Amino acid sequence: MAKRRGRGEGTIYRRKDGRWVGMYTVHTLDGVKRRSVYGKTKAETRVRLTEAVANRDKGLVFDAGNLSVGGYLDKWLEAIRGTVGERTWERHESIARLHVKPAIGGTKLAALNPLQVQSLYRAKSRSGVLAPGSLKRIHTTLHKALKQAVRWQMIPRNPCDSVDAPKGYRGEIKPLDKLQVRTLLDAAKEAQPRLYALYVLGVTAGMRQGELIGLQWNDLDMEGSRLTVKRSVFKGKVNAPKTARSSRTVRLAGLAVEALQEHAANRRAGVPWVFSTRNGTPLDCGNFHSDHWKPLLRRTGLPDVTFHAATMHTCATLLLSEGVHLKLVADLLGHRSIRTTANIYSHVLPDMQGEAVKAMDSFF
Repeated sequence: MAKRRGRGEGTIYRRKDGRWVGMYTVHTLDGVKRRSVYGKTKAETRVRLTEAVANRDKGLVFDAGNLSVGGYLDKWLEAIRGTVGERTWERHESIARLHVKPAIGGTKLAALNPLQVQSLYRAKSRSGVLAPGSLKRIHTTLHKALKQAVRWQMIPRNPCDSVDAPKGYRGEIKPLDKLQVRTLLDAAKEAQPRLYALYVLGVTAGMRQGELIGLQWNDLDMEGSRLTVKRSVFKGKVNAPKTARSSRTVRLAGLAVEALQEHAANRRAGVPWVFSTRNGTPLDCGNFHSDHWKPLLRRTGLPDVTFHAATMHTCATLLLSEGVHLKLVADLLGHRSIRTTANIYSHVLPDMQGEAVKAMDSFF
C-alpha cells in the first residue's frame, strides 16, 4: 500500500489523458493559491512535487500574480505610510505617480527587467527637464519599492540592482558667511521679532525646519542650556524625527538661550508650541517660506538661498571651518553617520587640511 503524503506535501493524481499531476499550495499576497507540476510517470511527478514543496518551504516561491508595477506601487505606498516621515512618503508617492507609473506602470511586476528600468532612466535624462538629483530620487524610490517586493517574495531579484543608477549631482552648497548671518539675524530681530529665536536656533544649533516647528516648551532646559529634539512637524502633521540619530539633545549657544528667554516672555498660556501661529497651531512650512523667509531675504538683500542652506548648512560650515571635529558636527546635526556629514560638507574639508599642515609644522 502506497504511503499517504503528509499535510502540506501536496497530492498526486492521474488525468484522463494519462499525464500525472502534482498539486500543492503556496501563500501569496492575494492569499493561498494552488500550484501544479506535471510528469509522464507517477515517480517523475513525485520527484518534481517534492522539489517544488521544498522550494516553497525555503521561501523560493515567487508569485506576483497578474499584479502590475503600478498596482504594486500602490500597495507598497499604502504599506509604508506611517513608517516613514510624511514628507518622505509624499516624495515617494509623487515620483511613483508622475514618473514611474506613466512609463512602466502597466508592465507586469514579475516581468519587469533591468533593460526597462534603464530605459526609464535614459528617457528621463534625455528629456532635459529633470535635474540630476531628481533622476537619482526616481532610482531611490523604485529601488526601495522593488527591494520590498523581493522581501515579500513576490519577485526573485531587484531589477534596479542590475542597472547603472543615475548620478545625483548635489551641487555646491552655498551657506552664509559670518557677516551675512549677522545681517540675517539683525533683520529678523527688527522685522520678525516673533520668529527671531527660530532663526537663531537654526543657525547656532543646525536644526531642521520641521524640528524647529515641532519644538515644544517642555523640550527646553533653559538652566541647562540645552533642548531635546523629539519630533518634526510637516504640514501640521507630527512625525518622529527624520532618523533615530535625529532624536537628540542639543547644547545651546549663549545667543540661543538669550533669544529663547526673550521669546518665552511672550509665551501664551495653553499653547505647547514654541513657535506657533496666532491661533496657537504649529507653523506651516509652506506659509513660513512664502510669508516670512522669502520677505526676510528680500529685505536684507541676501542671496536667494533655501532656509536649509542658510541655517543647517551654514551652522555646519562655520563650525567645521573653525576646526570643530567632524564627529561633533555630525552629532549636533543628527546625521546617521559621520560619513553623511563628510559627504555633504566635503567642500570645507580641503580648507581644514591647511590647519592640519600648520599643526604638523609646529611639532618640528
